[in-house]
Amino acid sequence: MSKAGHEDDELGEVFLDESDIIHEVDVDEEDLPDADDDDAGITEEQDDSIHIFTGHTGELYAVACSPTDPVLVATGGSDDRGFLWKIGHADWASELQGHTDSVSSLAFSSDGQLLASGGFDGLVKIWDTSGNLKCTLEGPGGGIEWVRWHPKGHLILSGSEDCTVWLWNADNRRCLNVFSGHGASVTCGDFTPDGKTICTGSDDATLRIWNPRSVESIHVVRDSTFAVTGSKDGSVHIVNITTGKVVSSWPSQSSSTEGDPESIECVSFSPNFPWAVSGGMDGNLTIWDVQHSSPRFICNHEEGVTCLAWLGASKFLATGCCDGRIRLWNCLSGECVETLKGHEHAIQSVSVSSNLEFLVSVSIDGTARVFEIRDFH
Repeated sequence: MSKAGHEDDELGEVFLDESDIIHEVDVDEEDLPDADDDDAGITEEQDDSIHIFTGHTGELYAVACSPTDPVLVATGGSDDRGFLWKIGHADWASELQGHTDSVSSLAFSSDGQLLASGGFDGLVKIWDTSGNLKCTLEGPGGGIEWVRWHPKGHLILSGSEDCTVWLWNADNRRCLNVFSGHGASVTCGDFTPDGKTICTGSDDATLRIWNPRSVESIHVVRDSTFAVTGSKDGSVHIVNITTGKVVSSWPSQSSSTEGDPESIECVSFSPNFPWAVSGGMDGNLTIWDVQHSSPRFICNHEEGVTCLAWLGASKFLATGCCDGRIRLWNCLSGECVETLKGHEHAIQSVSVSSNLEFLVSVSIDGTARVFEIRDFH
């Protein structure tokens, strides 16, 4: 380093020596950043997933695990595409092409032979498990909100934004029935487990039983006697399917709440205990005691609960949330036993593999992630 002044040019290079030192400061080497680390000081978010599928180019909305093949998964999203892929097989994926709008829903038939995809283009497409298109089912005049298979055959049920519900035979492509009567988009529906009755819910605030608050989600108990519904007004109802009467309602009409109610996004009966569960945008998972019509536990989340799935017939339940986390709950104790991280944004749907070893989640971050859950069933 040269000294300041016009003399520098005449003297040439003049270097500092010990006499030029003004003050010395000791620095601990441990406090110095790693010179080779360009991201020193930046901590990366933990990722607990064991497999990431990144074939999509937009937000993901739907995921379904095969009921017969423990590694076969279907995903769909805003890129107008679906994919069939296998957990742990990064070199195998089959693209499901043909939808002209977002793929909003997916479901495997109970025998695992067929996959149905529903799109906002108003089409339901039927595929085999290699990704070959078998047929396209047309008719609805609005986007498909959901698809469900009959529990014992190849009948496919779907609800549409045009207020109708359609029933087809997927083997011969024949439309068997169109159910009309709702006054708004049919947001949820399903067959009863015995396959004899159809229950549908709508933004027109009705539950309809086909062969009664705006219903956002629905689930039917295994013996086909009751359905549980969740609504935009934050209420949860259990309805007797035979009589159509509400037998339980939470919160009760006598209870008071502060502020505007938050939508209930997902509901389900426990497959093995006398419980119902509901998750909502208020960030709460509520575990209800069906026999006593009262809450067992209220499990808090940092942000809204968007989806849930039971881990088989066990006491464990998984919730997907707006904060990108998946939480595993022991519903017997009400405790969160595991938090699974990896997604960057809200989780839209979760599904559990047939061998109960994997949980697959999809997010608006454009990825599908696989987490191990073999210790929780």
